[in-house]
Amino acid sequence: MTSSKSGLSLAQGAALCVGAVLGTGVISMPALAAEVAGPASLVAWLALIVLSAPLALTFAALGARHPDGGGVSTYVRLAFGPRVGAAIGWCFFFAVPLGAPAATAFAGGYVADVLGGGRTTMLLTFLVIVGAVFTMNWFGLRVSGRVQLVLTGVLALLLVVTVIAALPHASFDNLTPFAPHGWAGIGSAAAVLVWGFAGWEAVSSLAASYRNPRRDVPRATSIAVVIVGVLYLAIAATSVLVLGPGLAGSSAPLADLLASGLGGPVRVITAIVAVLLTVGAVNAYLAGASQLGAALARDGALPARLAGTPRKALTAVFLGSIASAFLPIDLHTSLLLVTGCFTLVYVLGTAAALRLLPRGRARVVAGVGLVSVVGLLWLTGLPALLSLVIVAASLAYQAWRARSAANRVIPSSSSAGSTAPNPNTKPACLVGEPSE
Repeated sequence: MTSSKSGLSLAQGAALCVGAVLGTGVISMPALAAEVAGPASLVAWLALIVLSAPLALTFAALGARHPDGGGVSTYVRLAFGPRVGAAIGWCFFFAVPLGAPAATAFAGGYVADVLGGGRTTMLLTFLVIVGAVFTMNWFGLRVSGRVQLVLTGVLALLLVVTVIAALPHASFDNLTPFAPHGWAGIGSAAAVLVWGFAGWEAVSSLAASYRNPRRDVPRATSIAVVIVGVLYLAIAATSVLVLGPGLAGSSAPLADLLASGLGGPVRVITAIVAVLLTVGAVNAYLAGASQLGAALARDGALPARLAGTPRKALTAVFLGSIASAFLPIDLHTSLLLVTGCFTLVYVLGTAAALRLLPRGRARVVAGVGLVSVVGLLWLTGLPALLSLVIVAASLAYQAWRARSAANRVIPSSSSAGSTAPNPNTKPACLVGEPSE
């Protein structure tokens, strides 16, 4: 809780929050949502913007009161015990490397639109983005926080310029028919848009890195909620009003929007925007995962050889991301698998808040957040089952660790030479467990 001049400032923390949530959603989600719901997708956008506010504020309140690199895993551990906390930590930690290739795929599509090369260009874009983020975080949060602050400011300005340039070409005729796929399409659009609103749980792992967590975490989150909500709704509404039916199925909706407003060769500009937005999102996730992994190893929930320090955890996530890029899984499936893991993290995180936060407004906000994320988990469907597989793996690891501890107790001096263990002795340090 002590202030530190080398920690994240309020502005840097807000920038990390914006980058984690805004990320790839703004360059891809308007078209995907319009494809399943038409103009009615704006209802889904508005609903998720409203529902994300209590979710974000709940994690901010938890981070301010319990600043720790374990983030949601720590909150769940305090509320429901170490085994459940470790399982939720696994859900986030192992979902990040699976989600990194999916997150960069959208930016890779924009780059391929300019340079050509198809799948090869997309893969190279992924390697460049993940490699750059790995390097930034290797040198510490102070470096990546400053970079994130610059990126977020520039990108917010570019998005505002895009909206202002395109709005004169808007037509309310593009709002009809409003729900071409029926009102059920709004629910389908909301399921797609969950990806664009994941991220509030990532920055909770960075709460302990703020200069003044109790003061700055809620402020940074509140600033981010407003910025993200305004930018998302502005881009989504402008895309529907300007591009009309052409929005559905567009591979580069932001490029189409900018072209309609400014004309000329804007593909290069939007490719740069897409890459920078993706760098911001991946940066926040890898930074959060590195802190979470180290915290899990500290608590014995992960092997120290894998994640005993933030740099070890960062390396594990980086290598896992590269391996995931070559898995034979299509983009849509990857999105839903990762979304399912993050949504389960949200469910247990908000449930923990109901036990940890003081009575009053904070608990009411947490209750609203819990109801909303349970609905989002239902909308995700079968891909959410991956989270249960990860939970089972975590419980199996913890059971194995407990058995190893029971078999490796240190015999007391009075029982030297005896094979029977002394029940009053403490377990010895396990192989792969932190020794400090």
